[in-house]
Amino acid sequence: MTHRAIVLGCGLVGTTMARELAADDDFDVTVAEVNPQRLDAVASQRVTPRICDLSDVGVVRDLVEPFDVVLGSLPSALGFQTLRAVVEAGVPYSDISFMPEDALALDALARQKGAIAVVDCGVSPGLSNLVIGHAEATLDEVERATIYVGGLPRGRTLPFQYKAPFAPRDVIEEYTRPARLIEHGQLVTRPALSEVELVDFPGIGTLEAFNTDGLRSLLKTTRIPNLREKTLRYPGHAELMRAFRDAGLFSKELIDVGSARVRPLDVTAQLLFPRWTYLEGEEEFTVLRIRLEGAQSGRRVRQTYELFDEYHGPTATSSMARTTAFPNVIVAKLLARGQIKGPGIFPPERLATNPGLFDHVLGELARRGVRLTSRVEPR
Repeated sequence: MTHRAIVLGCGLVGTTMARELAADDDFDVTVAEVNPQRLDAVASQRVTPRICDLSDVGVVRDLVEPFDVVLGSLPSALGFQTLRAVVEAGVPYSDISFMPEDALALDALARQKGAIAVVDCGVSPGLSNLVIGHAEATLDEVERATIYVGGLPRGRTLPFQYKAPFAPRDVIEEYTRPARLIEHGQLVTRPALSEVELVDFPGIGTLEAFNTDGLRSLLKTTRIPNLREKTLRYPGHAELMRAFRDAGLFSKELIDVGSARVRPLDVTAQLLFPRWTYLEGEEEFTVLRIRLEGAQSGRRVRQTYELFDEYHGPTATSSMARTTAFPNVIVAKLLARGQIKGPGIFPPERLATNPGLFDHVLGELARRGVRLTSRVEPR
């Protein structure tokens, strides 16, 4: 049976999704994108291109109705309105957009429409949520969990020591949005880029980790009393970004500059993003570490999950595109085949209790060369 799939957005991640789906003869793949030059990247991949304005919710709703499954790969600013449009169309949806809104607010609408949507289905949020959900389902108790995640260039170049593997505006959003975390069972807020710590990774060296607002649905769905996410960068990056932020360079408030009114963020983005763009073939890597402390079979344990992935030369695919796109594609295939049941809005941690799903996702990732390892040690 052939399943009709459509990918919304054709950036680095959307292109990778389309390529993965098109390699499966069971899927007939369409990609929708407003920029025709981006569609050129998938023209030879057994993919049907569609030029569409995906910022128009009416266009999105009508566009997706004939399909069996939809994969979202749009910037965060379009995430919530696109989720609503796909839910209203009643088509299964697997999405990665880092929307600032609460996707669970549309759960009642999804149930009313008989629709199912899996949200935040990338690497982190995404794979990290699946691990958290699996840990809560298999350990007797989880007392503490910390998620460390980052994507970085292999080459360190001052002053930024960083390049953006996805929408750079979403990176700046991570640096400005207050970080919500759970301490002693209570929701607390810390400034983004705060509480910097140094963390060592074999084969990489020492990275810095700082608070970011990446827990998202886990703030509502988890029972873990101590939970936080930290973003990883080369040491020194956080201090520079704090200086930019505190100087107002990331502000969205209009200011007068001569006879013009501008947002500092727009000017900063125009100047900064060319310096944060990866060159073709430039090597980079993605690292994820999830540390859990709890109890299993009556003993205190520390469980650690780790992922390390690098730029894939044979397919010219960045590690961030691979580790973000692959989980979404794996889940989208399960949705298309009716192996994940709805209706409702499902963050990945809510899928972890489905029998065999956790092992299936990890096995499919490993088949694609992305490996999540784990170890358990006594505390």
